[in-house]
Amino acid sequence: MKLFKDECTKIFALGGLCEIGKNMYCVMHGDEIIIVDAGVIFPEDDLLGVDYIIPDFSFLKKNEKKIKALFITHGHEDHIGAIPFLVQSIEIPAIYAPNQAVGLIKKKFEERNIQYKNLFVYTQKDRIKFKNITVEFFQTTHSIPDSHGIYVKTPEGSIVFTGDFKFDLTPIGPMANLEKMATIGGTHPTLLVSESTNVLNSGFSTSESKVDEALGEIFLKHKNGRIIIATFASNIYRLKHIVDTCKKNKRKIAIFGRSMETNIDISIQGGYIKHKDIFVTPEEANRLPDGKVCLLCTGTQGEPLAALSRIADGTHKHITLRDDDLVIMSSSAIPGNALNISRIINKLYMRGVEVYTNTSLGDIHTSGHGNEEELKLMIRLINPKYLMPCHGEYRMLKQHANIAHDCDIPKNNTFVLKNGDVLIMKDEKITLSDEKVSASDIYVDGNRIGDIRASIIKERQIMATDGIIIVIINLDVTTNKLINKPIISTRGFVLVNENEELLSAMEDIAEGALKGKLTKNVNYADLKSEIISAITPYAYEKTGRKPIVLPVIMEVKKKN
Repeated sequence: MKLFKDECTKIFALGGLCEIGKNMYCVMHGDEIIIVDAGVIFPEDDLLGVDYIIPDFSFLKKNEKKIKALFITHGHEDHIGAIPFLVQSIEIPAIYAPNQAVGLIKKKFEERNIQYKNLFVYTQKDRIKFKNITVEFFQTTHSIPDSHGIYVKTPEGSIVFTGDFKFDLTPIGPMANLEKMATIGGTHPTLLVSESTNVLNSGFSTSESKVDEALGEIFLKHKNGRIIIATFASNIYRLKHIVDTCKKNKRKIAIFGRSMETNIDISIQGGYIKHKDIFVTPEEANRLPDGKVCLLCTGTQGEPLAALSRIADGTHKHITLRDDDLVIMSSSAIPGNALNISRIINKLYMRGVEVYTNTSLGDIHTSGHGNEEELKLMIRLINPKYLMPCHGEYRMLKQHANIAHDCDIPKNNTFVLKNGDVLIMKDEKITLSDEKVSASDIYVDGNRIGDIRASIIKERQIMATDGIIIVIINLDVTTNKLINKPIISTRGFVLVNENEELLSAMEDIAEGALKGKLTKNVNYADLKSEIISAITPYAYEKTGRKPIVLPVIMEVKKKN
């Protein structure tokens, strides 16, 4: 295939296009491939039993010997979550990541007992060179420390990957390196691959320092009661200024939620969060005066098992809500979660506590992603010839291309693509190739990777909505005759005690389906098909449901 043989530079995504998350981008030149990010998407409710969705590694597996390194822009799950699955599937010679991300990746390896030695920390001062490809870095501002953009140079042109970013002139952490961005822009890079998450939001995003001010005011007003803050565990700068605010107001912090504990521990080790002595155990927090306590927890999206949900339900083993408690929801709703969040807020109000959200009192949350004007600023700073919007749904990618036209990038120089589409770069000119690479969604269910097909998901959905009917057939193996009438058992179909007549009729139907079929050379697969074909339409006729029908044949050898 031309894709593998010519000496042009190829750029393609295995994830991150027409979706938010699962970021994974590849640059290929000759016999060298570098990878930028390897993230996951957390499944929607309809993907029952699926833990993660990861990129399709099949192209990389076929070209394993060409892979030189994996480069990580920052430590969020949609950029590092697939790394454990990647290194167990493919030999990755080296992983380069910023300091905070390295800590999070090491934690993932420890949890899965993965032995991987070639994990290196980079800074924006580093320059990594292979035969044909050179990689440099520049610091950006995001909601997690050590976020970087990546600048890739090849013999045919250059590519800038922004990673996730915003332009915050009063950040909690270090400033983005505008000077280096402008220096790169002075070289007129060939292609900008830029995130599109908040392109539909006009203007500039709110500075994280504004959130700091709003939280500080809430602490001053609520001096006597406990303060319970729910926020994203991955928003390290938010956690940092919550810690600083608690220190200033002489409050101790108790942490609830495994991901929160992990991120804070790694941030303390990396030096991003100070005041280690401010943290106490839940038992210690319960013994302190209410005005000296802040409870920091997960559950901003209404997740049923998260700490905030259990607090609202009154089932948390350490926290029982009190009348003067104040709950702060320092987050925004991820699409699809608004109903769950509303339920949690209602439950909290019903328990008599006051709840602050981002709409009820100033700015207590801001996104780590830049709005429309910030995306324009990135285009102006990097000054690319071509743009490939990434990290967004199709409408976001399209709008990003539109604003690029406003920033003097010709319409023919913007590419709104899908995962697997391939760009060809030759002599600093870019065209869309006719070739594609495999870029399907791969489902992870526990330790099962890639064998969870659509048919299995469909069966799970049927069981969840229509239930299952189990038909137990006791068969005498010496005579091939029924020992007794088939026994019907159900789960999630109908209430057994209220539908005895229906189930008895199904048992009769199953017995009738077997008549004449129990011959000497009986085929069990045929028997099962007969039972399914007989019971399924009857169940639908009587209930309007199409449950999974599962015949179970028990071979019994009767004693003489």
